[in-house]
Amino acid sequence: MRLSSSSAVALMVLALAGTARAADRLPYEQKQDVVYAEAHGTGLLMDVFTPAGPSNGLAIVDIASGAWHSDRGKIRDHTRGQFFNIFCARGYTVFAARPGSRTRYTAAEMDQNVKSAIRYVKQHAAEYKIDPDRLGLTGASAGGHLATLAALTPVEAKPDARNPLEHYDSTVRAVAVFFPPTDFLDWDGSGKRVRMEVLSPLLYVGGTNGHSDDEIKEAARAISPLHRVGKPTIPFLLIHGDADKTVPLSHSQKLVEAIKKAGGSAELIVKPGGGHPWPTLPEEVKVMADWYDKQLGAAPRPSSNGK
Repeated sequence: MRLSSSSAVALMVLALAGTARAADRLPYEQKQDVVYAEAHGTGLLMDVFTPAGPSNGLAIVDIASGAWHSDRGKIRDHTRGQFFNIFCARGYTVFAARPGSRTRYTAAEMDQNVKSAIRYVKQHAAEYKIDPDRLGLTGASAGGHLATLAALTPVEAKPDARNPLEHYDSTVRAVAVFFPPTDFLDWDGSGKRVRMEVLSPLLYVGGTNGHSDDEIKEAARAISPLHRVGKPTIPFLLIHGDADKTVPLSHSQKLVEAIKKAGGSAELIVKPGGGHPWPTLPEEVKVMADWYDKQLGAAPRPSSNGK
């Protein structure tokens, strides 16, 4: 059957209208490419997702990074994972920060960029109508690594600093991450470091040439969350698949064990058959959101029957 030109136009209009209605139903409003800090003379960017409905006054800082690359594609990945839909529908404001890529920044510099994002959120808390003392921090894979590292190595506020961001500390209330790399000294349980082509740009600008093995080892230790556990006072949730061929499950297992040994609170949820990631990830995002509701003190949501 062939459509007349007028029928085709009518169907196109209906399709566009349906798309517009679907967009209208999104539980958030998205503001793209907000500059939250400056590094190396260039701006660091985040997207801000504010709830379309009532706000619960809480916020999540989401570190959008994969393989230590941070481009707009990572925002799209988190969108496909339903992260912004699920959290904003509950009233959360989500700050999806891009901390830079390993082509320009070392892991230590990206860690500082994550802390700048947290400080920016606190600086603008009144503007976004959120509680700066009840922030959650999250990420997946490299984003999970950077989120965990930043949470375990918070920096204090410097009221007299020239940079206004430094007037705020980088502490958060709770951390929940997916399949994070946590140990660059023992990647797969064999005592071997992660592949040098991955590790080298994370440690030094220009790579590891000219650095001794001891220097490389110490630098790798410094960016390994497992080796930065002190006396954590905030709760951690890690979600990891037992079929992950990119980041072994042992990374999360060892970090949870270390945090508990140090007297902290840490929980590991293992996804049977889960890879890096897995198709039903939004189910675990909902679990994460339930966990944040408890840790950050979100008001209980009404049940479907109104009770």
